[in-house]
Amino acid sequence: MKKVAKFYKVSIDRFLSDSSLSVEEGRSVYDNIKLPERATKGSAGYDFYSPFDFTLKAGESVVIPTGIRVKIVNGWFLGCYPKSGLGFKYRVQLDNTVGIIDSDYFNGENEGHILIKITNASNENKTLTVKQGQGIVQGIFTEFGITVDDKCEGVRFGGFGSTEKIKM
Repeated sequence: MKKVAKFYKVSIDRFLSDSSLSVEEGRSVYDNIKLPERATKGSAGYDFYSPFDFTLKAGESVVIPTGIRVKIVNGWFLGCYPKSGLGFKYRVQLDNTVGIIDSDYFNGENEGHILIKITNASNENKTLTVKQGQGIVQGIFTEFGITVDDKCEGVRFGGFGSTEKIKM
């Protein structure tokens, strides 16, 4: 196995800025954030855990500040996907289908904070209840290539959604 990344927590200030929690509640949640882990030696995905309890009725969405950032070797990215069980049982979906965390996202102005927006797309009117510490998303590291005539020299300076605003 290639070792290509390391997970960290974002700062408490970043977490509080990106959450809708009160400062007191946010500090308590932050202290209990668990770094992503694989469940078994054969697992490809690193489980991201919910930092707090939430409930979603069919059709509802939530933005989850994970409190996590990841430093990735250049030439690799982290793809984020719904946990299979949540997708199968509740039709939980990531609102951007697949989250792509680039290697230069770590240094963004938002500290590379990974936010997850999920929707309960149940067409069976099921309500999803997630407890703090429950796995909600799995992240898989993937190597990528570039074209032989690639001339990209842009540098990320922003956070989420910032690749349209690169510096040359």
